[in-house]
Amino acid sequence: MQQQINAVWEQLSRELAAASDTAGLEQIRVAYLGKKGQITGLLKGLQKVSVEEKKTLGQLINQLKRRAEESIVQTQERLAAEELERKVLSAEKYDVSLPSAEKKGSYHPITLVQRDLEDIFHSMGFNVEDFSEIVDDFACFESLNIPKHHPARDMQDTYYLENGQLLKTHTSAAQNSIMRKYGAPLRAIFPGRCFRNESIDACHENTFFQMEGMMIDEDISISNLIYFMKTMLSEVFQRDVSVRLRPGFFPFVEPGFELDVNCQICGGSGCPSCKHSGWLELCPCGMIHPNVLRYGGIDTDKYTGFAFGLGLTRLAMMKYGISDIRDFNSGSLKSLSQFSAK
Repeated sequence: MQQQINAVWEQLSRELAAASDTAGLEQIRVAYLGKKGQITGLLKGLQKVSVEEKKTLGQLINQLKRRAEESIVQTQERLAAEELERKVLSAEKYDVSLPSAEKKGSYHPITLVQRDLEDIFHSMGFNVEDFSEIVDDFACFESLNIPKHHPARDMQDTYYLENGQLLKTHTSAAQNSIMRKYGAPLRAIFPGRCFRNESIDACHENTFFQMEGMMIDEDISISNLIYFMKTMLSEVFQRDVSVRLRPGFFPFVEPGFELDVNCQICGGSGCPSCKHSGWLELCPCGMIHPNVLRYGGIDTDKYTGFAFGLGLTRLAMMKYGISDIRDFNSGSLKSLSQFSAK
């Protein structure tokens, strides 16, 4: 039986050396190590030998089995490397410049609008910053001149966590951090996702996107704010858009304004998106309140600044003619796949 063991090993070695692909190697593995394989047959044959021979021959067969398994693994690695090399060498047979037959994906419309705005503001000298979606009460409210029990908090009913932190209700929550990071003078925008416990309708969602912007320097005035807002809107829509500036109350700016844009869905005639008013609130803005500047470590005797909170979600509605804000979070490929990057 020992001669038979040696013969099986010699035959297996020859077949492994001659193997040319992984499919053939699998056939060899089954022929020797499968349930009806030759090495498995040797193990079954131990039933016919004496007890003295069984121990010695059993060790030899187990050694053969281990050598066979190791050799098959080594051969598999060799064949895989050879197949990869053949694929690389044959790649030149294909024209890699041909367009893919697969259907490409598309960017979300809010992503497209955000990238456009980042390019526009970057060209005007603004840094683009990022900020956490989970903040503390100080960042979201107190540093913005909204102390506890201030009625302005009622307008931003939000989601609190068990540790006392909350999901930010507006991108203004990053103002204090950005001021302390850069000091003055400062030009920065910081887009992000916001959360509020809203009653959802065609123009309200509990999850939406904003882009906060600040400019702080000497002698900054409302005229600077109006200039940057008009420049931004004309670049985004690539056409003249009617806007209006009306007084608005926000504790972190003084004076404060609501910048409304003529509804691009209905052309100003009135629809559910603009609550049949012909106008859509797009950009709360104003001159940064001195208290907010002081919280951010800014010298209010030397510097002034403006801030705005641009609604990316509503801007995307206006730019792409989307009448219902709920489409953005719907996950509907029919609605979202029509958009593509420039």
